[in-house]
Amino acid sequence: MALSKTDPEATADPGATGDPAGGTRPRAPRSREGQPLLDPDESASRRAPDPFAVNPQRYFRADCASRPILDQIADKWSMMVMAVLEEPTRFNELKRRLDGVTQRVLTQTLRRLERNGMIERIVLPTSPVGVQYALTPMGESLREPFGHLYTWAIEHSAQIRSHQERYDAETAGGS
Repeated sequence: MALSKTDPEATADPGATGDPAGGTRPRAPRSREGQPLLDPDESASRRAPDPFAVNPQRYFRADCASRPILDQIADKWSMMVMAVLEEPTRFNELKRRLDGVTQRVLTQTLRRLERNGMIERIVLPTSPVGVQYALTPMGESLREPFGHLYTWAIEHSAQIRSHQERYDAETAGGS
């Protein structure tokens, strides 16, 4: 079969599609079933492909850059601090809004988030000196995904508790 430079389906490289200009361009990411990850009617800027469907092994390597970052920002207290920082907030107000957090853990969490560029520490010109914490633009960009995760956790909490209780009951006698 002769290959046509203008027929997108007739290319020598199965991982590329034909380009009318004579070259090849990479094929859009596809799911394991071979379906395009992006809806052809939606632009990539509106819906990004699922990174795990493209190459799941790539994302869980020991040297993956995401690991230390996720470790630093995705723990429960970091997520909760970022959720309550809708506006610049003083330390004691944060502590009041985060039932159960200790002063030590909150201090460590705030320092970690500041070090990673998620929040900023604002020294107030008061006597005695006051401090507020506020989200940076990068921290603000995490509010939406964290909000989705929080919503998912609330929506599934009863189902998860049910699974935990069933698992605990099944494994209690076998330990």
